[in-house]
Amino acid sequence: MGVEVRMKDLRKVYTSPPPMMGGPGMAMLRGSAGGKKKPKKDAHIVALDGISLEIEAGEIFGLLGPNGAGKSTTVGILTTRVRPTGGQAWIGSLDVWQQQVEAKRLIGVVQQRPNLDFSLTAREILLFHAAYYGVPSADRVRRATELLERFQLTDRADELTRGFSGGMMQRLSIARAMMHDPQVLFLDEPSTGLDPQTRLLLWEIIREYNAQGKTILLTTHNMDEADALCRRIAIVDHGRVIATGTPADLKRSLPGGYLLRLRVSGVPPELVGRLEKLPGVTEVKPLNGSIDVYADRGGALIPSIVEAITGAGSELCDVHIAEPSLENLFLHHTGRSLRQ
Repeated sequence: MGVEVRMKDLRKVYTSPPPMMGGPGMAMLRGSAGGKKKPKKDAHIVALDGISLEIEAGEIFGLLGPNGAGKSTTVGILTTRVRPTGGQAWIGSLDVWQQQVEAKRLIGVVQQRPNLDFSLTAREILLFHAAYYGVPSADRVRRATELLERFQLTDRADELTRGFSGGMMQRLSIARAMMHDPQVLFLDEPSTGLDPQTRLLLWEIIREYNAQGKTILLTTHNMDEADALCRRIAIVDHGRVIATGTPADLKRSLPGGYLLRLRVSGVPPELVGRLEKLPGVTEVKPLNGSIDVYADRGGALIPSIVEAITGAGSELCDVHIAEPSLENLFLHHTGRSLRQ
């Protein structure tokens, strides 16, 4: 029941600038006086740096990380849109890059940005997609009707998609990916730009599809989404996996659980030592102009912290207390926010 997804030592190094680095503005920079072009400088961008993961059959697995972490590149490799520089990937027993045609029959893909044909109606988009995958006529008509209703698009089913809102396009994109009933569904930032009500509808549909035994891999930088949907997650940054496990286990792995971010007027050398000696404090990490304190308590620790800071000749300017969360876990490993 279900199909597993595996990847071993995946690497991707871009040796030419990505498309977004082009355009009219960049074209002006490529020229020089007299119409001569400047020598082209090769890029060397490491998007993936040896990622290895095993996604169990029938689970919802999340890749959690900020923009540029390597999430979309990973999905691109697994869905044959991006050729890896090194490593291997499998959908079930199929080597993705050695058996592309067979692997594609097992997967459905929703890219980060909708890529619908604006000259077609919503119903036509679903029917043509199913026909492309060889779904019999009667079955594709029935399934299109069911999905249009489930995604609350029935009243707009026979209208051209060029007039659809961003949320409607995203719902239709996911419905299209499900038309041929794939065993593995890839969702790249599926809730980006959705209003809260539509996001909850999407989460409900994802859970329903997973309940049928389907494997789902989604990328997100939304901690609530990962916490609500995923049985396991991998936190990625700079093309590497920095932590893997269930959301609950990862949060429990934090030293002390609570994070108190202190903004102080200065960080004298003895201040870190004073804070480390406070009861319940498990780790202290100085940052630029602030200090992260991990502890088993939150607000109850503030008086002792103020006393330690004052005793070290500094002053507490601000304090932020956060309970155990995936955001805190990312901060602990990288020193920066998932949203940065």
